Parts: sequence; C-alpha cells; structure tokens
Amino acid sequence: MRTLTDRFLAKVAPGPLGCWDWTAHVKPNGYGQVKVDGRPAYAHRVAYELTRGPIPDGLVIDHLCRRRHCVNPDHLEPVTHRINIRRGVSPAARRAHQTHCSRGHAFDTANTYTAPNGTRHCRRCAAGRARTRRRRGVSRASA
Repeated sequence: MRTLTDRFLAKVAPGPLGCWDWTAHVKPNGYGQVKVDGRPAYAHRVAYELTRGPIPDGLVIDHLCRRRHCVNPDHLEPVTHRINIRRGVSPAARRAHQTHCSRGHAFDTANTYTAPNGTRHCRRCAAGRARTRRRRGVSRASA
C-alpha cells in the first residue's frame, strides 16, 4: 500500500512561479482536496503538515503565491485569520488598505472614527452630513 506522501506527490505537477499545482480534486472554492484516513482534507494543509509539522493552534495557512491550488510548502505560511484576510483581495482587505475616504480625506488619527464593528469612518464627511441634515431640518439620519 502506498504511503500518504507517495499518493500526495502523484497528484502534484509543476506550475508557474515555482508553484506545485494540485491535479486531483479541486473544490469550487479553488482549494485542492485529498482524502487522509478516509476523510477529506485540504491539500495545502496536508502539504504543510507533511513537510513542516502540525499547523499551530489558532493559525491558518496563507498562500504567499495567491494561488489556492498550489501545494508548494515554500509558498505556504501559517498566519492568523486576520492577517490572511488582510493579505487577500477581498472587499475587507481593500478597505483595510484604504488611506483616504471616498472624498479624499486622509484616514489619520484625528480624522478617523472607528465604529464598534471595526469599520472606519471619516469625521469630516460625517460632520458635513450632519450639517446638511440640520439645514434640512432632519433630526437624525434615516436608517
């Protein structure tokens, strides 16, 4: 019977940028999948554990190459979920990298209000909206 390592390496092919492309089952979310002891597991997590050991508690595996089906251990790094999200290209990551509001005001300590849910708001724009509401006779912003 073949070992997990042998089965795993049989499903890897060279890819661009030094990636190891997963050639077996790829889930709709773009991540490779392999069975370990009869249970499905993400291929990149298995690759990391086969070469580097267990993934530390509380950490996830980030693809430094940004290719989800890459299983090259040199392209995988354990990081917190927050860091993994911020490194990505999701709307949350784009907002985290913003340095100015949509009207061009800087997100600095004096001009930025952080809401309880963690979103940042421009104080100058909020003050302008409040002035407009007062001029129109509206006591509160409508929901």
